[in-house]
Amino acid sequence: MPVVLAVIPARGGSKGVPAKNLAPVAGVPLVGRAVHACLGARSVTHVVVSTDDPAIAAAARTAGAEAVHRPAAIAGDTATSEAAVLHALDAFEATHGRAVDVVLLVQCTSPFLTPAEIAETADRVLTGAADTAFTAAPSHGFLWRETAEGAEGVNHDKAHRPRRQDREPEYLETGAVYAMAAPGFRARRHRFFGRTALVATDPARVLEIDDPHDLARAKALAPLLDAPVTPGFADVDAVVLDFDGTQTDDRVHLDAEGREFVSAHRGDGLGIAALRRAGLPVLILSTEQNAVVAARARKLRIPVLHGIDRKDRALKEWCEAEGIDPQRVLYAGNDVNDLPCFHLVGWPVAVSSAHDSVRAAARAVTVTPGGAGAIREIAAWLLGPELDTPARTTPES
Repeated sequence: MPVVLAVIPARGGSKGVPAKNLAPVAGVPLVGRAVHACLGARSVTHVVVSTDDPAIAAAARTAGAEAVHRPAAIAGDTATSEAAVLHALDAFEATHGRAVDVVLLVQCTSPFLTPAEIAETADRVLTGAADTAFTAAPSHGFLWRETAEGAEGVNHDKAHRPRRQDREPEYLETGAVYAMAAPGFRARRHRFFGRTALVATDPARVLEIDDPHDLARAKALAPLLDAPVTPGFADVDAVVLDFDGTQTDDRVHLDAEGREFVSAHRGDGLGIAALRRAGLPVLILSTEQNAVVAARARKLRIPVLHGIDRKDRALKEWCEAEGIDPQRVLYAGNDVNDLPCFHLVGWPVAVSSAHDSVRAAARAVTVTPGGAGAIREIAAWLLGPELDTPARTTPES
């Protein structure tokens, strides 16, 4: 079987966006999104992240990739991507004792890259159709440049303006994926040699993150461009729930004595009971001090931590006490005080009525608003619509 190695260069230093490669889009760090895309590509056999940053290396391993430490000599601002790929290629072959047939350069600054695009780019080289290949977006745009005599057309005669349908498309290099025959790449030390093929991609999905505005656009576009992803029972070891706005509609009712009342949804109680029966630990974690939070937890027969100022710290301490990996935790929330917890867990989930910034940071978003059965919906993701208790699978001895 041919060895197809995807190399993702991910330096720790970034001037445009600090810690850029760890920046979350839809709740997943950019490096994690790139790893997931590579692992989902049918042609790719191995994925390596080349980095000089321990936090990026940890995120890469969590996502399922190997991490290769990049020496300082090829980790500076002037270092080329080719140098990182060559180093990772050598390190992989030395560690695995196997020669690589096709090596890919995959940039994690392209957050909407798909497994199909990676696989198609690799296949162009793997099948022998080309020595190198890259992703490119078709364009029918008229390009101009300024000269001393005034603006002139680059790819057209300004006196002749053919219709779009009468023009052959040109292609803009996306910078997302490059595939190279490994022996040729090692000899030429450049991503383009021999016969080069391009793989046309959807222009709507092309976005390269170079500055904070690009990152903001990526977060805004993620709900539109990402395929809906919800966790299953095998993905989660615990469920942690915010209270106000997540298990309620975020409204407070007051009587003449100033006592507060909230409304809860019976469907949420049904979902939480099903999660308990399935053996999943469930915790309510809230900054709210009102005794109604504790009363609701007693009714549901689950533990509660409320009146908490630092929810992320409390969540981390709870996970340590319970022996639960935070990356295996589903946390459901609705407002900005939930964001620190979102950055801690593997499955940050926003209810559909959540603040825009919370939905943008979530890995999954419910269809149902908070207080209207959103927790029942989450329970159905994990247990199925009938809320049946699945059997935990154990590795065979």
